[in-house]
Amino acid sequence: MASASTSKSTPLYAWFSLLLPPLLWAGNFVAGRAVRDDLTPMTLSLGRWVIALLFLLPFAFKAMRRDWRRYWEHRWMVLGTSSMGIAAYNSLLYCSLQTTTASNALLLNSLAPLMIVLLGAVFYRQRLNWNQGTALILSFIGVLILVFQGNWSHWQSISLNAGDVIVLVAAACWAVYTLWLRQLPADLDRLGLMGAQIALALFILLPLTILEHRTATVPELGVKAYAALVYVGVFASALAYFLYMRAVQHFGPARAGLCVHLAPVFGVALSAVFLGEQLHLYHALGIGTIAVGLVFSGRGTGAQRTPNTAPRAYKQAI
Repeated sequence: MASASTSKSTPLYAWFSLLLPPLLWAGNFVAGRAVRDDLTPMTLSLGRWVIALLFLLPFAFKAMRRDWRRYWEHRWMVLGTSSMGIAAYNSLLYCSLQTTTASNALLLNSLAPLMIVLLGAVFYRQRLNWNQGTALILSFIGVLILVFQGNWSHWQSISLNAGDVIVLVAAACWAVYTLWLRQLPADLDRLGLMGAQIALALFILLPLTILEHRTATVPELGVKAYAALVYVGVFASALAYFLYMRAVQHFGPARAGLCVHLAPVFGVALSAVFLGEQLHLYHALGIGTIAVGLVFSGRGTGAQRTPNTAPRAYKQAI
């Protein structure tokens, strides 16, 4: 895949792959919160990826069969990305939505880009140029404006419940997933790779779901539950993850990770459209600051190339 050296040379499909996932993921947070009483977290997570795999198989099976030897060659990284980005991240997210709001989860999840940068600097010695650093700071300030509703004195009333803490753990899993994703060969077919990652994640999720059903009350599925499963399985999973993988491949993990900051922006818009929530000036300020940050991220930057090796600590842990 070609990488962009400047924002002017970035093709339209690359920007599409960067901007659409956070919109679809914002809907995932809303859907997960809406069906918290209709689906248990592990049931939603397992059902989501079963639907996603069934949707992808007709397009991905040929590449999966062709590249299976290469998956085995890079088995630890394939397993690592599958565990962190598909099994752990989503399961933790749905668990958190049992006790925290979709808005809180969206905002706390926006710390993922900062975690990507910090972990990348520690384990991969990745460096940010001035434009990328400015972009990270601006987009994070935009998130803080949304969190504090334009009034910085609100920090005194901020408190974390168990669900909020779980979101932070999930965000850390996403940061690791993003960094490890870049370690996989760029020439691997992304649809086939995603199919393999989902298949591995299902082996992890199935016993956890069985255990959940034995220890918790499982409600009967209704129309709302089925509709949520279809949305999170097809749009927030198959489509969004494929596009995000392309964005990481094209822009690099640090710059692609900034798109997570757009999720609360889209979340605010979705809440206004579907839930009738009012928009305020601080929404415009926060969204505008995030938008400026994304513009800075595209100025004079190229796709960062990281070594195609995992940190030694990761290999030893496996």
